[in-house]
Amino acid sequence: MTSKLHRNPPFRAEHLGSLLRPKDLIEKRIAFEKKQLTLEDLTNREDEAIKEIVQVQLDAGLRSISDGEYRRHQFWGTFFPNLEGMEIYQNPSIDLFRSYLPDIAAFTEVQHNPEESVFCTGKIKHRGKSDNVRQYEYVKNLLPKERWGDIKITLPAPEWYHMRYKEGKAYTKEAYSNDQEYYDDLAVAYQNELELLYQAGLRNAQIDDPNMAYFCSESMIAGWKEDKTNSLTVDQQLDAYIGLYNKCIEKHIDKMHIGLHICRGNFVGSRHFSEGGYDRIAIKLFQNLNVSTFYLEYDTPRAGGFEPLAHLPANKNVICGVVTSKFPKLEDKKEMVERVLSAADMVAKSTGETREKALERMGVSPQCGFASHVLGNALEIEDMKKKLKLVREIADEIWPGQP
Repeated sequence: MTSKLHRNPPFRAEHLGSLLRPKDLIEKRIAFEKKQLTLEDLTNREDEAIKEIVQVQLDAGLRSISDGEYRRHQFWGTFFPNLEGMEIYQNPSIDLFRSYLPDIAAFTEVQHNPEESVFCTGKIKHRGKSDNVRQYEYVKNLLPKERWGDIKITLPAPEWYHMRYKEGKAYTKEAYSNDQEYYDDLAVAYQNELELLYQAGLRNAQIDDPNMAYFCSESMIAGWKEDKTNSLTVDQQLDAYIGLYNKCIEKHIDKMHIGLHICRGNFVGSRHFSEGGYDRIAIKLFQNLNVSTFYLEYDTPRAGGFEPLAHLPANKNVICGVVTSKFPKLEDKKEMVERVLSAADMVAKSTGETREKALERMGVSPQCGFASHVLGNALEIEDMKKKLKLVREIADEIWPGQP
């Protein structure tokens, strides 16, 4: 990875990709999934809604533009099921899952087992086509050419369908004999996905990873230690996933901006899943994982304090998610400015620089998307617009005149 700091993107005022959908678009998505609506009818409404939400972002003064993830049911999209060797299974046995992972534990507590999941049943290979490219191309048509590099596409975490399952259950024995073989082929598929996006013109990618925050969760760590089927310690597994990440992005990290968003869950009704500060993973995360930017949740005490930012290297950015996307109450701008400045003081400790110098590699955002799931969080579109405007105002207060 280059030692050069990547800027613009990321921008001073950011958001994390998913945005609340109009109610009629939600209804059409549900009708389509029930086979009560044609794909053409759904796509036509998606097109209209994306035009509207792009304008919302422009009106808020944001440079990083997404399609709101309006063509997805959930934030992870279709990357995994579209890979050769990956299959969707309906109503998989709960016995296949690590029950102590915060999201799995939350669902099983209310006796709600996963309705579908994706398993590896053969050698993983990219098919050469990408829904993400189609999503990117449509947004390109809505912006002038000089703004195409601002467009953000979000991708699922590479370990998403590995960590969920008990050891050896993410793939069949016929497909792979060990995790490293699985990681190697998956990394090549990610490289192929990024190359398709790069060739289409994408220069701003964000990987969304709630799983990484699970390594901060004491309940997950305890469950991992008790699970005798695990051959690796928690720290060894974290190292393995960081290695997977670096392999996935190694051919593109110097050609485009790649960021990592970490949150503690963002499900229907603003539900979060895990808690715990970044302290436990900060050194490995910030110093060993080769992304250019970390988008970090910091809207509540469940994410801990800013102290871990003292480990952030000088060639990496941090975007502080101090504005919540979960609830409608609007934060006080002055308080949010002070929080970002406090974070900057910790960033400055990493290299012994001044607060002003540290602020050069920082930005502000909501703590997560507004609609990781099609149904969205517990607030209205007008509430979301106010939140996006607030993010812009906070950024203008700290970095006047900067995008």
